[in-house]
Amino acid sequence: GWLTIQVALNHPNINAATYDLPPVEELAKKRIAAFNLSGRIKTGSVDILNDDLPSAEIFVMGNILHGFNEETKQQVIQKVFDALPDNGVFIAIENIIDAERKQNAFGMMMSLNMLIENGDAFDYTPTDFEEWTKAAGFKRVEIIPLTGPTSAAVAYK
Repeated sequence: GWLTIQVALNHPNINAATYDLPPVEELAKKRIAAFNLSGRIKTGSVDILNDDLPSAEIFVMGNILHGFNEETKQQVIQKVFDALPDNGVFIAIENIIDAERKQNAFGMMMSLNMLIENGDAFDYTPTDFEEWTKAAGFKRVEIIPLTGPTSAAVAYK
């Protein structure tokens, strides 16, 4: 819920929802309440691999896709596409690896960590993200560098 809290604090006209696995949802509720945002941020639990996703204009996932293998990444992206309305947006905040694999050492180390922890998961390049999202039906993609090794990979429906 931390990203949702930051968005709500900086944009007082936005109402949002944050979804996590059930044990995390309770933590998010407490943090949201501590910032007096319970009236603007709703919480819920969802298993993105097994549950239907709620509809939303914008989906943001922080360090989620990198924990999956390529097939699962593509399935999750397709579920997001299907849940978005026309002109919806999907944002994946991750440690995107540059195509030449020379600049984002942290992203490459995180990719190695995902491989060790999950056996077949990995961080990815902008080209990977564009291929997966376009295969799902997204029209346009952009990569927005954020602070440190993190970027926002944005796909527009």
